[in-house]
Amino acid sequence: MRRAVAAMGLASQILLATPAGAYGLAVTNVSATIDNQSEAAIAVDPNDPANIVVVSNTSEPGLFMGVSHDGGTTWARRVFAHGPTFGTACCDPTICWDDQGNLFLAWLDESDVGALPVALSTDAGDSWTLLADLHPPSPTRRLVTTPRAAGQQEEEDEGHGGFIDQPTVVAGEGMVWLVWNNGAIQAAGARVFGPGDVGAFHRAQDAPRTRGCSFGDIAIGPLGQVMQVCSRDRYRDHRYLRTVIRTNVDPDGLGPAGFGRSFVASATNVRQFEPIRPQRQRTVDTEAGLAWDRSGGLLAGRLYLVYTGEFPNGSDRTDIWVRVSDDDGDTWSAPVRANDDPMIRRSQFLPRIAIDQVSGMVAVGFHDARLDDGLGGLGDTDGLINDDAMYYLTFSADGGATFGTNIQVAEGASNAEAARNGVDYGDYTGLAFVAGVAYPVWADNSNSTGDNPNGTLSRFDVYTAPVPSG
Repeated sequence: MRRAVAAMGLASQILLATPAGAYGLAVTNVSATIDNQSEAAIAVDPNDPANIVVVSNTSEPGLFMGVSHDGGTTWARRVFAHGPTFGTACCDPTICWDDQGNLFLAWLDESDVGALPVALSTDAGDSWTLLADLHPPSPTRRLVTTPRAAGQQEEEDEGHGGFIDQPTVVAGEGMVWLVWNNGAIQAAGARVFGPGDVGAFHRAQDAPRTRGCSFGDIAIGPLGQVMQVCSRDRYRDHRYLRTVIRTNVDPDGLGPAGFGRSFVASATNVRQFEPIRPQRQRTVDTEAGLAWDRSGGLLAGRLYLVYTGEFPNGSDRTDIWVRVSDDDGDTWSAPVRANDDPMIRRSQFLPRIAIDQVSGMVAVGFHDARLDDGLGGLGDTDGLINDDAMYYLTFSADGGATFGTNIQVAEGASNAEAARNGVDYGDYTGLAFVAGVAYPVWADNSNSTGDNPNGTLSRFDVYTAPVPSG
């Protein structure tokens, strides 16, 4: 989210996840740069996983970018989009690779809040060209039929628009798609013909009934379908009721159909700006995310939805849940809990989901405060309970029916308040899953790698580690 947007304001034994050291994970400080880097995204080349690119917010104008051609052992670091070629970036980077060698990157512009620049690289992130500079119009007003009075139509204001926020880019099935919030949810796609050969983006289309819906994701299905997901708070008489997670499907992608009606996939007690102890200043949202199986395996076509839930409401006991759909989101399974700690008042937050499009396995990563008992142990930095976090990951090999033992990827505890970052860990984390290896990226100030130039429990750097699924 843009820097200018203000945030609103045990007796039980802890189950230890398998620590990173037990897997021999190579945790790496990607940024190793002064001041804060956070809210990161990662892409891994499906044709050559030695190529990895990480982008993140940074304290100065522009984006941090790290490029590796040796699987993350070494990184070429730079500031991207801080000059005449691409303008000056604000924040919210999003990045993805397709299977034709195209690497797509989008971000928010510092000076033009209605702009959405998109860049393309065909040499694994070493050089970039400006593919498009989108300026989508404000969402339209439309007539909708209200369910409370069949046949009665009312005008729904789809938002004022003109302020782009939290874009996400995905690619697959010969397409690249972007989704963003502009008072309501909008999306646009373009045809990909080959390496470096990308058509013009279609005119932005509105997702019906998504006024006030945000913090979402987009996914491409095996038949070229496209789904967007977002979350919206519901109130009655100014009293918060719940947050609903809404989806819309475009059944033919770049065809003429467009996004269909909005469905409620789930509900949660995690509001769009939910204060929890590990991220009190910035707050968190349910951070709904999608992954669509295009592997060609037995579960090809299965759609996965990850989100954050909280029970009881206001307790800071947040958990990561996954639902699946085999009918393009018409119906969803019961939720399955991805984190395996005891049901105690600890926070899991900022989930990310990814699928290995070769094996069909699913990875889910998240920040986790399970080890912060306030007693000075491995997960505690300050003697306070549930305000420090570490990064965890888990896999599902059975289509989301169960998730394996959680893996503690981070090697030390981080504290958002100590970072003085304004947005704490950020609004999201990053995750890629290629050829049996998951690659998360997260904000970390534990200095477990010993090379944070600001020292331990100071400013955030962005970390990653290759995590094998088997």
